[in-house]
Amino acid sequence: MQALRLDWDGGAPRLLVAKAMARQGLVTTVSSPAGTAAVVGWVGSARDRVAGARGLLDDVGRSGATSRLPIGDYAAVLVCRDRIVLMRDDRARIPLFFRESGGRVSAVSTSARSLGDFEELERRYFCRYLTGNMAQPHSALTPFSGVHRVLGGEIVELSITGQMRGRVRRRVGEADDLRVSAAEGLSLSGAARYLRLALENAVGRRVGRTTACHVSGGTDSTSIALLAARLLGAGRARGEDLVLLAGRFDRGELAGEQPYLEEAMKEIRRLAPAARPMIVDVRDVADFDDFQDHAGDADEPHAHAFRAPFWSRLHGTAAELGCDILMTGCGADPIADANPMHLHILARTGQLRQMTKQARAWAAGTERGVRDVVYHYVMRPALPLAAEQITALVRRGTVLGGLGSFARPRWLRAGFARAHGYREASIAESRFVLGRRPEESFFEAANYLAAPDAVSWHRAPRDGFFLSHPFLDREVVTTMRRLPVEATFHPGRPKAVLREAMKDLLPSLIRDRTVKIPFDQLYARGLRTHGDALIDLCRSARHPLVEEMFDIEVLCRAVREAQLGVGNAESWDRMNSSLALVAWLERLAPRSGATGAVTPVIDGCCS
Repeated sequence: MQALRLDWDGGAPRLLVAKAMARQGLVTTVSSPAGTAAVVGWVGSARDRVAGARGLLDDVGRSGATSRLPIGDYAAVLVCRDRIVLMRDDRARIPLFFRESGGRVSAVSTSARSLGDFEELERRYFCRYLTGNMAQPHSALTPFSGVHRVLGGEIVELSITGQMRGRVRRRVGEADDLRVSAAEGLSLSGAARYLRLALENAVGRRVGRTTACHVSGGTDSTSIALLAARLLGAGRARGEDLVLLAGRFDRGELAGEQPYLEEAMKEIRRLAPAARPMIVDVRDVADFDDFQDHAGDADEPHAHAFRAPFWSRLHGTAAELGCDILMTGCGADPIADANPMHLHILARTGQLRQMTKQARAWAAGTERGVRDVVYHYVMRPALPLAAEQITALVRRGTVLGGLGSFARPRWLRAGFARAHGYREASIAESRFVLGRRPEESFFEAANYLAAPDAVSWHRAPRDGFFLSHPFLDREVVTTMRRLPVEATFHPGRPKAVLREAMKDLLPSLIRDRTVKIPFDQLYARGLRTHGDALIDLCRSARHPLVEEMFDIEVLCRAVREAQLGVGNAESWDRMNSSLALVAWLERLAPRSGATGAVTPVIDGCCS
């Protein structure tokens, strides 16, 4: 999806933006004596996008490069008097790509497809894509040779004619302060105060003119909606409306969420009586509905395309109501809980007795075995590839049994994997997820794992908004990274610090629940309904790369095993990403350089 495009006409830059997205407020353009900026998304505040874009332009124009990346969900192209700057915020929700050859950039866009040659595919990218279970990509590679991704938190500087000058990646600015003394010795209540303030700020930044909040009845989404309702109900945000968006399941195990949903809606409307509850009937939705459309039409392969039907139904309803942002509770599971990788710190620093004691507490609090806890948070981070190989040997006999996040799946041909760097890709991915300090890599990886942003990005032109996730806000993540595990971990009480932070707002029915019904029902129904179609998709695939990469019959066996419940979430996600790649390749075709009507912001030689 092409929201903006930068290219050169006669050596002069030409900057174009999609007219419809500019009209919807998804793209903001500003000019000043320093230059011109086009920002997709928002900088600083979703309510005042022009001020945020102008502040970014002034900062770059004044200092030559931003001294610190501002908070927001954005990708930006800034054409200054003597240089061009490309940048993305460190959360990397909005994509940005450039085509480069011989040290010169010839085009920039938010769409990799519009820049790439569909006959010149980058096979190393597919090896990296097939490693791990991330919801969105995080490496510089793209599916197309010569097309590169601007990474999250990265600033790319070009000359005014497109010559590459440099690339600098700026990680979260507060990361150097993770171990500040103020965090030491904090109690649960003290930690909760820090988190509450960070969440209030994160929600406040995201409130728009008509704000939708997804409400499921769980602790996470209800907390976000309550904070938005409190902000709007108290009149601290002027002229904004609040929509409470929920999916209703009237049968199956997910129907058990209904009492929690009703209680959440009741409490939210107590704070904001004018809030509009919109209960969307999703009883007919299943994973893999319209899979070839969701997976095949994406700008690049989308590993979580199987879950797109549910989010698309909610998206469509929010669009009909004119919402300009949809907030979710995504990201709370890894971010707003105690960091389990603390056990790895104890092990590598020789505190084995303390590690064993805390592992037992983790096991008791999460209803897991001690061995399972030690394997996942001590052994696997230390030797991820070896640990997966041992598990695969123990559970051999099926395609999915024992398949972890990094090992080569049996349906990926060994020859292709060797030729195009699968082992190197798996090592790089394991280091990204479980780096030398897994307790810090844990937070970085969570940003790319937890949210369905590819669905939102694909639908944005027709719906007029992006998803946004306060729990993945930089301030919230930084706060949780700083808190000591002694303040956040309480056996038997998951997300203890979040529950404590929200205790004055969350109704007791929701605050005291410790188990939420997963979406397994949608996945099982989707495989029952669409399993045969997925196998037909694989067997009928005509793109030559499908046969080059995959042993199709082994992939089909994996689908059959998943239908029978063989495997686990990790192995199913590996299968899902491969199926999405098959669908994407089958729909791969040349795309025009422009999507819909465009507005020239800087018009090449005429600028």
